[in-house]
Amino acid sequence: MKKIELLSPAGDLERLKIAVRYGADAVYIGGKKFSLRSRASNFDIEDIAEGVKFAKQYGAHIHVTVNMLPHEDDLEGLEAYLKDLERVGVTAVIAASPYIAKCAKRLAPKLEVHVSTQHSSTNSKAVAYWQKQGMDRVVLARELTLAQIQETASKSSLPLEVFIHGGMCISYSGRCTLSNNMTNRDANRGGCAQSCRWQYELYDAGKALHDPADLFSMSSKDLMAAPYIPDLIDAGIASLKIEGRMKSVYYIATLVKTYRMFIDEYYDKGAISAERMNWYRSEFAKAENRPTSCGFYEGMPKVSGHLYDHNRAVVGQEFIGYVWDYDPKRGLAKVEVRNHFRRGENIEVFGPSLTNEPAEITNLYDEEGNLVEVANKPTQILYMELPFAVSRHDMIRKRRNDHEIK
Repeated sequence: MKKIELLSPAGDLERLKIAVRYGADAVYIGGKKFSLRSRASNFDIEDIAEGVKFAKQYGAHIHVTVNMLPHEDDLEGLEAYLKDLERVGVTAVIAASPYIAKCAKRLAPKLEVHVSTQHSSTNSKAVAYWQKQGMDRVVLARELTLAQIQETASKSSLPLEVFIHGGMCISYSGRCTLSNNMTNRDANRGGCAQSCRWQYELYDAGKALHDPADLFSMSSKDLMAAPYIPDLIDAGIASLKIEGRMKSVYYIATLVKTYRMFIDEYYDKGAISAERMNWYRSEFAKAENRPTSCGFYEGMPKVSGHLYDHNRAVVGQEFIGYVWDYDPKRGLAKVEVRNHFRRGENIEVFGPSLTNEPAEITNLYDEEGNLVEVANKPTQILYMELPFAVSRHDMIRKRRNDHEIK
């Protein structure tokens, strides 16, 4: 049986390479045009070509979002762009516009075309329709329950992709009009202002409904669907998708590493024990800066699945260092500082080949060999003494007491 695909986001070339190194089977990215995340760094065609070349070294694939809903003046350059994507070896494009999807099949036949979740495909009849149109995969709507996904999969012969982690839109399948109405930034053409996460004053007939210090928002909690992955694998789903092209390298590394381990463990053992599930939950939590829920997997989200009075992401400071090199003779790791830390703190190191190796920061030196007590300069290079070997691209984070290794 072909193993299910783990599909990671990436907002730039650095994050693409991190996703691949940490275990993603495929990475989806956006180009400079025709993509819904215009505020992400995004890729020009040269970067896409480099990303494809890098991914192939690991047997991974690159998918490119061409998922905006274009107006008449948005179409210029589309045909040449699709041909360029095919030329540099992109595996698939993700399209929301039927015209763009058909155009890709006609002009760049080596590209797979995946129907975006923006199309709200919620049943096997919709999947069959897209199959007749020559599409290669359908990304199901995020509003489906697990039971509905299973039924749709059982009645479909086209590969299906589902979201398992990340931000959820309060609008049906991401078709938001709030942003356009309030800021003239069209969410369906790459300009979402995240109006649902703003804080609002509520009035009824001119009377404030609550304390002005406790403002209202309408965003949902982020999705975390790991408990349903065994069912999705058994249902024959083709791809598990993480949301977050604007997220950090640490976020991507943490989630991809953890989901890679989860998926491989299920294929290896045929089950995930309750103890291991708790451990995985604690690992996912290390990446989060917003509360999570199960989305629609258990049915219509209840009040507990929304953030009506708390919507601001907390900026995490657990990620403290990025490893650039390691000297085995001296036991020193060359580390780029990412957040404040000091000598004596408990840490753990994780990476593509390393899982939560614990240590205490003992000796720490600057580039002149001076002993450092406090690291508080982002991007500063320091040398950290460690009791075990690490590798380039490993990451260091502060260790929580409630995240003991099991």
